[in-house]
Amino acid sequence: MLRHFPIKGILYPHKKRDYVIAIFTFFCVAVCLISDANASIEKQNALGVSGWVFLIGLLLGENREVRMQVVIAVIFATIGEHFASPFMGGYTYRFGNVPSYVPPGHGMVYLTAVALARSGLFLRYAREITVFVLAVCGLWSLWGISGIPEQGDYVGALLFCVFLIYLFKGRSPMVYLAAFFITTWLELIGTAEGTWKWAAIDPVLHLPQGNPPSGVAAWYCLVDAVAIGGAPIILNGFKTAREGFRSVKARKAAYQSLGND
Repeated sequence: MLRHFPIKGILYPHKKRDYVIAIFTFFCVAVCLISDANASIEKQNALGVSGWVFLIGLLLGENREVRMQVVIAVIFATIGEHFASPFMGGYTYRFGNVPSYVPPGHGMVYLTAVALARSGLFLRYAREITVFVLAVCGLWSLWGISGIPEQGDYVGALLFCVFLIYLFKGRSPMVYLAAFFITTWLELIGTAEGTWKWAAIDPVLHLPQGNPPSGVAAWYCLVDAVAIGGAPIILNGFKTAREGFRSVKARKAAYQSLGND
């Protein structure tokens, strides 16, 4: 049941900013990953600096909640990258590190998913886009376990099932749908260019996985879910702390006033 999806038949306005964010990020992802394929570590670091500049610039036009979501996404994804790549070896970057452009890149990817999810195009054609994503990702997963590819991709099929749970049970299905497009784009380019490579056998499940796994968008949906769920908690915590500080300050001022009297 698509209870979280927009109501069909309603006309949703198109905001230019949402499409600019998406087009810019898709372009930057392609340029960055292709450039890094044969780049030195110095150029990789330069790409990282550019990524932070671009991300900060894009966030200037967002509200406080979206900015907090992006901060959480960057922190959580960066921790996950270090755990999954250098530590576990689920996938490996060219230099065996986590490139400096990856943290801001995750921020831009998350912001793109949010921008597309709230865009008039996605809101108006939510069900059609859902059918398209399910068909493409579903067929990709079936192909991975069909026996046709020599390596096989059983991890991808499992991740596709997880993606379905996010899509039909998660609180923000439009964000997860949008995440499929940008994450599939970056994974296909990154692996094709050799910027990183997924391990043939997953180190945790010990099952064959594709390069990239077909349901890889599910990992990014986890980042999105943590960002969306964590932002209100942190913002409310900041609000409570500020109110507590002001209350203490007011009481202190009152006591000083009584003392002067």
